[in-house]
Amino acid sequence: MSIERYNARAAETRWQRVWDERGVFATRNDDPRAKYYVLEMFPYPSGRIHMGHVRNYTMGDVVARYKRARGFNVLHPMGWDAFGMPAENAAMANKVHPRSWTYENIATMKGQLKSMGLSLGRAGRAAGTIPVVPEDHELLGRPARRARPARPLAGESAADAEELDRPLGRAVDSFCARSANDAGERE
Repeated sequence: MSIERYNARAAETRWQRVWDERGVFATRNDDPRAKYYVLEMFPYPSGRIHMGHVRNYTMGDVVARYKRARGFNVLHPMGWDAFGMPAENAAMANKVHPRSWTYENIATMKGQLKSMGLSLGRAGRAAGTIPVVPEDHELLGRPARRARPARPLAGESAADAEELDRPLGRAVDSFCARSANDAGERE
């Protein structure tokens, strides 16, 4: 009897495709189950994923999967902390425009994280590079201006670029508000 060797590349890719097709990690506000929110740090898109990222996101993924297995509706988003100097310094060191450098790294890091098979929901992704939306400007006492939608970069679909434009804070607020209303109805 011969034992077939496990082919991780084929098996992991197959199951990740099945998870995507079935929306296994999707989060819906109208889901009646109790809500649970898992958020790890947002990485700087100034380079590539390293073992520190793998460790951090694996721990969050374990918590998210455990809570899903326990019956929770889990919001497990991913975002990119591209404000500040790390991404800008890396772009200058590589003689590339910071926007191009940042979005190319986001695309690369998205692929690397996807290959890890993390239970991140597609609806909960945001980039800290997107212009502030007009309502947020007004809250800060600044004159409102029209936010420009991001254009897709090479290898990225228009839906991916649009996904980065959506403010994560609003998605989380909506998710949490629904959760608070549910808790009030149960009491």
